[in-house]
Amino acid sequence: MNSDLVPDDLWAHVAPLLPPCAERRHRHAGRRRIPDRIAPAGILYVLRTVVAWRDVPRQLVGCSGVTAWRRLRDWTEAGIWPRLHTALLTELRAAGLLEMDDCAVDGSHVRALKGGSNTGPSPVDRGRPGSKHHLIVDRHGTPLAVSLTGGNRHDVTQLMPLLDAIPRIRGLRGRPRHRPLRLFADRGYDFDKYRRLLRSRGITPKIARRGAPHGSGLGKTRWVVERAFAWLHQFKRLRNRYEIRADLHQGLLELACSMICLGRLRTAF
Repeated sequence: MNSDLVPDDLWAHVAPLLPPCAERRHRHAGRRRIPDRIAPAGILYVLRTVVAWRDVPRQLVGCSGVTAWRRLRDWTEAGIWPRLHTALLTELRAAGLLEMDDCAVDGSHVRALKGGSNTGPSPVDRGRPGSKHHLIVDRHGTPLAVSLTGGNRHDVTQLMPLLDAIPRIRGLRGRPRHRPLRLFADRGYDFDKYRRLLRSRGITPKIARRGAPHGSGLGKTRWVVERAFAWLHQFKRLRNRYEIRADLHQGLLELACSMICLGRLRTAF
């Protein structure tokens, strides 16, 4: 196995979160279980290369693609990925690398090649089945929460669910942080109803007005969410949606967000 596929710092964060394995039977034990330390290599290989699960090179990653997919399924159902993301956000905040006073939000279309739940006719892709990634980031573009919906869902409908999905991030003394002071968004979020909802939570909306001339200056802060989408789509599996099961694609999204957070920690130290 190529150990570079599962870096030591990533495994150190993943290992404590994994559910305990069932004890192996002594009689009729069957095939020995692939160690948990190896399985993430197959998941990351697919996330980065778009190869089909059945075509994962066992000699390179140390396990079959079927094994990697099953481990992805089991760990997604166990809630491993959001807990991993929260743990890394906590470390970023403790290191002074998370700035949540100013946050930005946006959505991005992806084509759903195999259909499944959380898909819909995409208005920007001639009505083909598609999904949307919705993302909220801090001032540096660090992903705070990500969600998956059908391609025909309006971005603004996911604004409040995204805010609710931000975990309570510890790392410093005092109360955990889970909401920004100011939220930046483009004209797609220009609805007075949502401005009122944001203000009711103590968040100042910085949303561009439809019909207003360009040059508001909001783009100086809002561009970080576009860069975060570019970071996410460096994981080629996320450029289109291949998973029929929405929860597995959501799990890969959360794993990619965790890898971005881990990358920020590496560059800081």
